[in-house]
Amino acid sequence: MKAAFAYAAVIGSGGFLGALARYGLAGMVQRYFPLSIFPYGTLVVNLLGCFAIGVLSGLAEGRQLFGPEFRAFVLIGLLGAFTTFSTFSYETFAMIRDGEYLPALANLTVHAVVGLILVWLGYSIATWR
Repeated sequence: MKAAFAYAAVIGSGGFLGALARYGLAGMVQRYFPLSIFPYGTLVVNLLGCFAIGVLSGLAEGRQLFGPEFRAFVLIGLLGAFTTFSTFSYETFAMIRDGEYLPALANLTVHAVVGLILVWLGYSIATWR
């Protein structure tokens, strides 16, 4: 029980920092484009998170550089709160790398299409009169 709590605290502290980093970076980038309707801040956060999870997971898997606590703190906590898009992208990449092309395509399709449908549905329910 103690170990599970300690592990959760490691992930939670990484998540706290990742959420603050996302908020700060996205806001800073978006301030450079004050009249734009395109979400540049979110784009930068997502792309940076994808690059970071690629580098760090490659180092963790390929060179065994990081222990489980560090991986939990950075990969699950920090980057998970910074952007879940990086996790989605890495998981899709791993399927493609492992030759699981159909599940990778399904993952892309379901996240993009069903995700948009559910945003529309939730918004429609919330604004229905």
